[in-house]
Amino acid sequence: MAKKQIKQAEQKSTKTKSKITTQRIIVGVVVVAFLGFFIFNNFFNNKEPEVEYYTFTKEGELTFTDSLGTLKAKIDLEIADTEYERQLGLMNRKEMKENEGMLFIFPMQQLQSFWMRNTLISLDIMFVNDQKKIVTIHKDTKILSDASYPSTQPSVYVVEVLAGFTDRHNIQVGDRINWMGTNLGNPK
Repeated sequence: MAKKQIKQAEQKSTKTKSKITTQRIIVGVVVVAFLGFFIFNNFFNNKEPEVEYYTFTKEGELTFTDSLGTLKAKIDLEIADTEYERQLGLMNRKEMKENEGMLFIFPMQQLQSFWMRNTLISLDIMFVNDQKKIVTIHKDTKILSDASYPSTQPSVYVVEVLAGFTDRHNIQVGDRINWMGTNLGNPK
């Protein structure tokens, strides 16, 4: 009789272990399914972070002249004269017109360098010294790039316009800029 009871106890123990194993498997499947649902849901429904796009705000006008003072071109101007505005520059702009540009004004003349990170339109970049003379031009910059576009001489101003502008208007190193701004008046 003892053998029969032992055998029944063993069968009961095996059934209990089997039941516990089955329960663990079911719980594991439910947990995996639950996690899978959230991962899958987040992967396919996760939207890109909202990007704030900027538009042009006219703050002045800028002229390009040759060394004799002959007018070559005139553009409407947005001015970047604070640290934040200089860092933001023309990033996150979907478009810009041929007659628009940005003037960066730095606190002191020194070698400058720009990049095109988060810049969606190709530009011509002109570095200008404190005599308002263009000392370096980078044409047709590569969009969304961390490549460096440095000045070859110290500059205190930088002008950015649409790519091809300098060729279309024959703007060259040695030409000059001048501007009038709504907030700045005449430049120094």
